[in-house]
Amino acid sequence: MLSSIIADFRIIFDRDPAARNWLEVLFCYPGLQAILLHRVAHRIHHLGIPFFPRLISHVARFITGIEIHPGATIGTGVFIDHGMGVVIGETAEVGDYSLIYQGVTLGGTGKESGKRHPTLGKNVVVGAGAKVLGNLNIGNSVRIGAGSVVLRDVPSDCTVVGIPGRIVYQSGVRVNPLEHGNLPDSEAKVIRLLLDRIDKLEQQVQALQEEKVKEQELVTAGVTNEIVDSDYDETYSCYLKDREIEEFLGGTM
Repeated sequence: MLSSIIADFRIIFDRDPAARNWLEVLFCYPGLQAILLHRVAHRIHHLGIPFFPRLISHVARFITGIEIHPGATIGTGVFIDHGMGVVIGETAEVGDYSLIYQGVTLGGTGKESGKRHPTLGKNVVVGAGAKVLGNLNIGNSVRIGAGSVVLRDVPSDCTVVGIPGRIVYQSGVRVNPLEHGNLPDSEAKVIRLLLDRIDKLEQQVQALQEEKVKEQELVTAGVTNEIVDSDYDETYSCYLKDREIEEFLGGTM
């Protein structure tokens, strides 16, 4: 337990440029205070002592604005930045050196019993206001964008954005964990693809209309055997764009 507390203290200096001295961190960082109180409540909870773990959790919530159920498992070196409004459910598990911003909820989806809250791997970053709901498995080194709502399992080394959360793979790219706002905009990408599709279809419709007008003019002029050239491209293929749009809508991007 002591080693975990030391790691919780040191990680703040690694990840928060505003951390200047140990006295300020100890007394003015609600994320650290909430985790320290949780570790005490969690130990008492595992001893089977009733009431007091929840009382400690309630006091911690009153002081810090962060609610962590005594039954939740918090790994080593977890940093809750600012933390106001963070809620971590009873069966939630947070892996080592994860980073959680304010307004995050690691919650359930109903009144089911047993494991009903998410499990986060190591080095996970959960952006401000994000919601991870249900008995989900979030892999190692996953980034969850601010305001996202995650309802499905997420493999390791991925980025999740949007409502509901959609996966964007980041293979081979090293990402600074503090840059949780630097996320790919998958919605904008798909909208651009749809606008390109609309533009192409409008060009095709215009080409067909021009071809029809030419044919009518030739018929009127008594020319029936002349071949009319058309700008319409029958070999135009949208398979790649279709695939990207379908993956986006299916949440598998």
